Amino acid sequence: MEPIAKKTYYSMSEVSELTGLKAHVLRYWETQFDVISPSKNRGGARVYQAEEIERILLVKELLYERRFTIEGAKQKLREMRQEGTVADAQKQNVGPAVLTAIKDGLEAVRDILTLPESPPAEGAAPASPSVSRPVGAGPMSSSAPRSAGAGPMSSSAPRSADAGPAQV
Repeated sequence: MEPIAKKTYYSMSEVSELTGLKAHVLRYWETQFDVISPSKNRGGARVYQAEEIERILLVKELLYERRFTIEGAKQKLREMRQEGTVADAQKQNVGPAVLTAIKDGLEAVRDILTLPESPPAEGAAPASPSVSRPVGAGPMSSSAPRSAGAGPMSSSAPRSADAGPAQV
């Protein structure tokens, strides 16, 4: 099971969206935690691999959920490396974070696609689902009735397929 979509490199904005962290937090953590060291592309922008995202989520869990200080989180990561449990801890933290990002994305799409409901006016009957217009209403209506042959393309003589354009 791949916890993060298969992609070789992720931009900082993608990592920010996946992890729920702002870019400045990612840059700061890069200076504080040696386990977070993204590469840079030719343009100088940071690019992250899936393993680095998993490490970021592990650091996030240590700092935000377990309430470690930065120094305490560094010490915990050192202990986990010595025990060989860093990879297991990374995998445990990825599932919920990715599911939360997917859920947030789906909720945003639902909000966009859902029409707001307007409450009916006081004393008014509920609006019917069909749209009705008064007779003669619309962009083509006028006060005088149209006759059958009054359009710009009408002609008194019938047209044949090989005849040229109608003479008006």
